[in-house]
Amino acid sequence: MLFDTHAHYDAEAFDQDREAVLAGLRGRGVAMAVNPGCDPASSRQALALARRWDFLYAAVGWHPENCGPYTPESLEELRRLAREEKVVAIGEIGLDYYWEENPPREHQQRVFRDQLALARELDLPVIVHDREAHADSLAIIRAFPQVRGVFHCFSGSAEMARELVKLGWMVSFTGVLTYKNARRAVEAAQAVPLDRIMIETDSPYMAPVPHRGKRNDSGYVRHVCEKLAEIKGVSFETCARITLENGKRFYGIP
Repeated sequence: MLFDTHAHYDAEAFDQDREAVLAGLRGRGVAMAVNPGCDPASSRQALALARRWDFLYAAVGWHPENCGPYTPESLEELRRLAREEKVVAIGEIGLDYYWEENPPREHQQRVFRDQLALARELDLPVIVHDREAHADSLAIIRAFPQVRGVFHCFSGSAEMARELVKLGWMVSFTGVLTYKNARRAVEAAQAVPLDRIMIETDSPYMAPVPHRGKRNDSGYVRHVCEKLAEIKGVSFETCARITLENGKRFYGIP
């Protein structure tokens, strides 16, 4: 059985068949999944879904692309949501310098720091989104040594991956591992010990080969596991078992 550690089932892409997709995941070998929020509204939706489906868990947070309306006062709702039983992390949080129309970098950094402080206060792990912001992301997490987390959909170098492992963090890979031009991701996966890796789909985005270009869902995490097993020179069953255990340990799921 597999653990998709990052999937957005509150996304509009699932509005037409969300219940059917979720109902079918166990039969496709998915033991559990985590749905991160991107702002208070989607965090509430993630929690509502997690309450309905026993295998689904939620994270709550302000995504850097969505954090424009953030104020320190709005952190109070995240604090309340984060105390709910099926919330296992603060996320998806971080920095995204890729899109020019994103909130100003200084604002993103302030929101990131505030949420890391909240995670420290509540003793929860964090799910970090880092796009074209590697140096600043590393600098900010180093200022919170008590906080542990995962860089999801990892896009950094093998050197950065090794640095995260030294800091006690996890690294997570998506279907990008299966792409022909994924040399950087493959090198990073080679650099990280298997017991520090998680796998994810980031559904509905970035479907793996052979489904690239289609809507993604947790059933396709199998292809990520197959590729990671090949990279690590282990069996699919071993990779599935270890990444499932890693995810449960990271999120504190019994």
